[in-house]
Amino acid sequence: MSTRSGNIDVIIETASINTGLDKRDDHLRGEDFFNVAQFPTMRSSAGKLASNGDKLTSAQGELTMPGVTRPVMLNFDSFVCGAHPMNKRMMCGTNATAAIRRSEWGLKTYIPTLGDEVKIAIQVKAFKD
Repeated sequence: MSTRSGNIDVIIETASINTGLDKRDDHLRGEDFFNVAQFPTMRSSAGKLASNGDKLTSAQGELTMPGVTRPVMLNFDSFVCGAHPMNKRMMCGTNATAAIRRSEWGLKTYIPTLGDEVKIAIQVKAFKD
């Protein structure tokens, strides 16, 4: 394993939550969970990247949601770069995962009925400028 330089910075509008059920989405946007009126965004940033050869394997950073910032580790199960087959522009893609305990961010509503551990899955495709 080696470290690489780079930064990851993601901002998500919390009101954009969409589980497919309007009533559940409204509840998740409320004070019991994401409190979007007070905290309209969540943010994830990472600056410590690890790789195995040319493959990015993980990123150590922070996740901020409902006003609480805690460390989080993103793990990449694939990271591939190359020319896009249609437009020939350089593109990279990856699948990233993380596991967190929502209670560590103050999201304790309905624990233990609803599980504390949450798995985050992110699929990214990015073109080089």
